[in-house]
Amino acid sequence: MVKNKIILSLFFLGLIVLIMGATSCKNSDDTSSQTSDSSVTEAGTVTDSNAVVDSNDSGGADNKKPDPPSVAEIIFSVMGGLGIFLLGMKNMSEGMQAVAGDKIRTLINKVTNNRFVACGVGTSVTMLIQSSSVTTVLTVGMVNAGLMTLTQAIGVILGANIGTTITGWILVLKVSKYGLPLLGIAAFFYLFSKRDKVRYLAGFFLGLGMVFFGLELMKNGFAPLRHMPQFEAWFARYQIQNPSDYFGVLRCCLIGAVLTAIVQSSSATLGITIGLAMTGVINFYTAAALVLGENIGTTITALLASLGASTNAKRAAYAHTIINVLGVIWITSIFALYMKGIEWFVGDVHRQTFDTNGEKIYPNAAEAIAATHTGFNVINAMFFLPLVSLLAKLLCKIVPDKKHPEIPHLTFLDVRMFDTPAIGIEQSQKEIQRMSEKTLAMFKPLRKILETQQSDKEIEKMIFQSERDLDIVQKEIVEFLSNIMAGNIAHDVIDQGRRQLRISDELESISDYITSILKLNLKLRNTEQVMSDQGRKDIVDLHDIVAEYLEMINQAIQQENRNILKTAGPRGQAITHTVKEYRNKHIARVGTGTTTPLKSLIYTDMLTAYRRIRDHALNIAEVLAGEK
Repeated sequence: MVKNKIILSLFFLGLIVLIMGATSCKNSDDTSSQTSDSSVTEAGTVTDSNAVVDSNDSGGADNKKPDPPSVAEIIFSVMGGLGIFLLGMKNMSEGMQAVAGDKIRTLINKVTNNRFVACGVGTSVTMLIQSSSVTTVLTVGMVNAGLMTLTQAIGVILGANIGTTITGWILVLKVSKYGLPLLGIAAFFYLFSKRDKVRYLAGFFLGLGMVFFGLELMKNGFAPLRHMPQFEAWFARYQIQNPSDYFGVLRCCLIGAVLTAIVQSSSATLGITIGLAMTGVINFYTAAALVLGENIGTTITALLASLGASTNAKRAAYAHTIINVLGVIWITSIFALYMKGIEWFVGDVHRQTFDTNGEKIYPNAAEAIAATHTGFNVINAMFFLPLVSLLAKLLCKIVPDKKHPEIPHLTFLDVRMFDTPAIGIEQSQKEIQRMSEKTLAMFKPLRKILETQQSDKEIEKMIFQSERDLDIVQKEIVEFLSNIMAGNIAHDVIDQGRRQLRISDELESISDYITSILKLNLKLRNTEQVMSDQGRKDIVDLHDIVAEYLEMINQAIQQENRNILKTAGPRGQAITHTVKEYRNKHIARVGTGTTTPLKSLIYTDMLTAYRRIRDHALNIAEVLAGEK
C-alpha cells in the first residue's frame, strides 16, 4: 500500500514538472511574439523600442490580469502536493522509527491489562510513527499472533486515535513557506552525513519539509477554485451554513469517511481539508464535519488487515470501527454546541486576511480543525476507557468463537509488521525464542528411547513432526526478515536481523541432528543390533551433558545474554573432550571384537551428531556475543 502511494506521488510529480516546463515554454513564446509584434509598425518598419517601452510603462500592460489557471493545472497542483505530502509523512515515520526504534519496542512491551497504560502506549507509539493506521494494523497483527489480549488492544486503539491528532497540530505551525528550505537543508545532511542517527533524523526533517511544501502546493492549488462559479456552486451544495443542520453534518461526515476509506490515509484527507478551509473554498463547519467523518474512514485499514486473521484479531478491528462510529454519532448530535466550544478555544475561526499574493485566507482554520480533531478523540477515549471490558464482551457476542478450534499458527510473524520494522524485528525475536524452546523439547525426550532401547511411537512421532515444523518456521523467519531488512531501516535493526537469521539456521541444523540420532537408533533396532551396556551408558551420559548445554544456550536466547560465550566456550570444549574419550573407548571395544562393523558405524555417527549439535549451539553463543 505504501509503495503504491509513493509511485503515485512520483508520477504526479513528474507530470507537474512536464506541465510547468510546457507552460514556461508557452509563456516564453508568447512574450517573444508580443515583443516582435510591438516593434513592427503597420507599414512594416521598426519603431523606436524606447517608445514601445514607454507606452507599456504608461499602464496598459500593468492593468492586464493574468489568465486564471485551468482545471487541469489545479488538479495537477493539488495531486502533486498530495503526493509530496504523503511521501513526506512516510519519510517522517521511517525516520522517527529508525531514531526511536528501541523506545517503540520498549513501549509496546509495556502494554498491560491496565487500560490507561495501554491507551498511553497507543498514543505515544502513534505520535512517534505518525500513523494511526500503522498502529492499529500492528495491534491487529499482535492480537492475531496471540501477543496481545483484546482488552489491551482496545486500549491501544483508543490511544492511537489520540496520537494521530498530532499531525493536525504539525500542520498548524506557521512555517509552510519554510517547507522548501527545510527540505533542502535536511536533504543535505541526509545525503552527506556519515552518522546513522544524523541521517535518520535528517530523514524525519526531510519528510517534515515535504509535508509543509505539499500542504502549500495544495493550498495554492485550491485558491483559484473560489473564483470559479461552477466549483463555487458545486461546493455550496455541501456547505454547512448552520451547525444545527444535523443531516447536513451527517452528509459531510459521510463524504469524509468515503474519501478517507479510498485514500486509506486520514493524514492525507486532513491535509486536503485544511487546504480547502484555509483558502475559503469550504467553511469551518464543513471542514469540521469532514474531519469527524475521516475518523470513520480510517478504520477501513484495520478491517482490511483483519481479513483472514484470527477471531480475536477481527474483534480488535471491529472495536476500532465501533468506537469511531459511535463517537461520531454522539458528537454530531451536539455538533452546534461542540463548534461553540471550539470557537471559544481557538477564537474567531472566520477571521480573514490576505497572503503575499493578495489571496484571501483564513489563518485560524487550521488550528480550529486540529482542535476539532483532538477534542473529539480525547473526549471519545475518556468516554470508552471505562467501558473497555463491556465492549470486549459485546465484541465476543458480535464475533463469536468458531465451533471448531482454530489451528494455532506456527509463527508469530505477520506481514502487517512490515510497515514497522522496529516492532517486526521484536516479533521475529520472539519466534526465535519459541524455536529454541521447541528444539530443546525435541531433544530431552530422546533420552528415554536411548536408555531403554525400546520403541516409543508417541515420542518418535513428536520428534519427526517437530523437525518438519522447525523447517517451515525457519523458512518463514527468513522470508519475514528479508522483507523487513529490504526497507530503509537503522543499521542496528539490520544487525539484529542478521543475528536472528543465523540463529534460526543454527537451531534448524540442531533439529536435523536430533532427528538423525533418532533415525540411527531406529536403524540399530531394525537391523537387530544391540548396543553394549557400556556403549549405551556412554551415549546416555553424553546426551545428558549436551542437554544441559542446550538448556544453557536456550536461556541465553530467551534473555538475549551477550556474555554467554564466557561460559559456553569452556563447556563446549569439555563436550568435545568427552566425545573423543567415548570414541576411543569404542575403538577399544572394536579391537576386542565385541561389536560388529555396522554397529560401530552407527555408534560413531551418533557421537558425531552430538558433536555437531554442540558446534551449532556454540555458534549461537558466538552470534549472541557479537562475534559472528
